[in-house]
Amino acid sequence: MTKAYLPTRSLIRISGKDAQDFLHSLITTDVEGLPENEARPGALLTPQGKILFDFSIWRDVDGFIVETDASQREALTKRLMMYKLRAAVDLAALPEDGVTVFWGEDADQGMVVDGGFAKAGIALFRTPGQHAEDPAAAYQSLRIDAGLVVSGEDYALQDAFPHDILLDKNGGLSFRKGCYVGQEVVSRMQHRGTARRRVAQVTAGAVLPAAGTEITANGKPVGTLGSVSGKNALAIVRIDRVGDAVANGVPLLAGGVPVTIELPAWTGLTFPAETEGAQQ
Repeated sequence: MTKAYLPTRSLIRISGKDAQDFLHSLITTDVEGLPENEARPGALLTPQGKILFDFSIWRDVDGFIVETDASQREALTKRLMMYKLRAAVDLAALPEDGVTVFWGEDADQGMVVDGGFAKAGIALFRTPGQHAEDPAAAYQSLRIDAGLVVSGEDYALQDAFPHDILLDKNGGLSFRKGCYVGQEVVSRMQHRGTARRRVAQVTAGAVLPAAGTEITANGKPVGTLGSVSGKNALAIVRIDRVGDAVANGVPLLAGGVPVTIELPAWTGLTFPAETEGAQQ
């Protein structure tokens, strides 16, 4: 069993008799269909459909637990309070510092399974508080291998749509529930098939440059490196431009380092074989 402590994660408990309906009508996740003991990714969007906050959510005996980056917790709580109005909902920050994750043999100890990692075929479990001294480097490598991004490291909040970060593929976005904030834009993108940016896995024969390095084809940008671990990284790329480069044998470079770019196999996505000029 491998474990890692993530000190920058924070928790919010959302309880009360209206908690489920309140969350279901606000966030991208299917809260009503959320199983016991499973954490699923989710987001609270802007009215324009972009990600305002990202998190994981799971059921708790007193309602729901939302796990988010510590830098987001206060603002997310305030935003949820703004929507609360007269709903019978209580919001409280949990006292535990950070989250511990476990994976590998014998990792299941009655903890919450991470549904996003499960989509990628990895059994990973989460529990509040510090239960390990191990640094997060091994978890970072695992997350890159899984093709799972987080805000701050891989994309900026208010700059990405749910499709960009694969929420439509990893259980964090429901198209069967009713309205939620930003739903019309997201549904239109889904039905028209207009998602052109996607999370991709980047590999190289040499150590990759730092996060934020531009990926180019023929000198034109196709994406930007996010989380980096040695010769492996994540990036949100324009799939039409990458597909066009691959179809025409154009090298892809990250800061001068030749790279290979693939979409995570578990998503079932493929790059377009050709594009009509890789639209701007």
